[in-house]
Amino acid sequence: MLTISFRTDRPSDARSLALPIAKDEPVDGHVPAELVDIARAASASFSGEPGSIVDLHGRVDGAVRRILLVGTGADLAAEKAGGALVAKLLTSGETGLVIDVTGIDSAHRANFAARIAQAAMLRSWRFDLYRTKLPEKQKPTLTAIEIVVGDALAAAEAAWAPLRAVAEGVDLTRTLVTLPANILYPETFVEHCQELRGLGIEIEVLDEAAMRKLGMGALLGVSQGSIREARLLCLKWDGTGGKADPVAFVGKGVTFDTGGISLKPGPGMEDMKWDMGGAGAVAGAMKALALRKAKAHVIGVCGLVENMPDGNAQRPGDVVTTASGQTVEVLNTDAEGRLVLCDAIWWVQQAYHPKTIIDLATLTGAMIVSLGHEHGGIFANDDALADQILSAGKAVEEKLWRMPMGKAYDKMIDSPIADMKNIGPREAGSITAAQFIARFVDEGVKWAHLDIAGMVWASKPGTLWDKGATGYGVRLLDQYVKDVLEK
Repeated sequence: MLTISFRTDRPSDARSLALPIAKDEPVDGHVPAELVDIARAASASFSGEPGSIVDLHGRVDGAVRRILLVGTGADLAAEKAGGALVAKLLTSGETGLVIDVTGIDSAHRANFAARIAQAAMLRSWRFDLYRTKLPEKQKPTLTAIEIVVGDALAAAEAAWAPLRAVAEGVDLTRTLVTLPANILYPETFVEHCQELRGLGIEIEVLDEAAMRKLGMGALLGVSQGSIREARLLCLKWDGTGGKADPVAFVGKGVTFDTGGISLKPGPGMEDMKWDMGGAGAVAGAMKALALRKAKAHVIGVCGLVENMPDGNAQRPGDVVTTASGQTVEVLNTDAEGRLVLCDAIWWVQQAYHPKTIIDLATLTGAMIVSLGHEHGGIFANDDALADQILSAGKAVEEKLWRMPMGKAYDKMIDSPIADMKNIGPREAGSITAAQFIARFVDEGVKWAHLDIAGMVWASKPGTLWDKGATGYGVRLLDQYVKDVLEK
């Protein structure tokens, strides 16, 4: 595990040394005097673009060192710099890295140092739990990073504390999303979250018997084909001492989705272990808020089911009654996430009366067709809420794109034999899914739906992750809390 610390001065040993340099700045003022000549020679191929690296060797502070000039761009892109350094060194054989940020202006240095630390921590995350024969060249060697901040030590450590909390929340989400479905299912998802009690989070769990009494026919209908029992997990954090009304985060937690009787194609079905990415994001965000003692009142709800096609599974054409009393004709058992969310959203409104609800779900393949893997989709019944979430996503580079809603789309899910059907026509698939969920939001409640199907898993490395789970949603929700609830 990577350890990160801050110090006032540069150590004199032979560890690798990284020097952040802004775009188009001359290297002379950022490198030790003994390196100026070699740095000038290298600078012809180095413009300081964010995350770009020039690898040098030279004698600095009495020791021969590996020197890495890392670009921060024109806007001090700490995330790209920190991510690039760890990506380069994590399995390189290097065990330690010193990052000297004293060349950064003192007004920005502490925040820059904290952000580069968070990027390093996020990019270093790996999941090797089940790898028993990992080749030596693939084993992580980088274990420690020290960041030199000069006289900004106290400020850097203060800035780092909440960012570290968020990174630990992301780690939880990535672990939950990565665990295979024979290990992670509704009951064990709940078990993994029990650690949050020690952080001051209250936990409430509804089993199938409790949900049946509440009439959650939609959620339980999805679960009925599985030997794994469903759970509704509620995580409560109140950092306001009861002074603020709660905001609810609701996550889709389909721990494995075969599609049920409407069976998915075999190729790629193994990916459906991450169909609980929305619930994973909620759990990670709640951990982050508790770790940093957020002054906010948040209820996190995870609807946890497994969607399987056994002899007791829900059939296409079945009609189920939701906890709200509304009925749904289930035309496609693979349109199951909205059935889980509708009962979870109804429950949190009855139990806690939030005035704002944000749900997150890997809901539709249509969202990936629309936006690829560059943006998640956001649907909302309130423009101000949509703008707040869009702004939070932009701030942390977890981007969203506003999608339309309206009566014309809503009519597309009307059923001839029930109040609604769970799927519309081929066109506008993500929008009709959002219209379905909207029918379960109480009058006067501000609501946003984040369809993050293309964002929770990556087929190639990114700035802050390797291939695999991204932890998308944790940083976004945390930023929303900072911007809106902790003003």
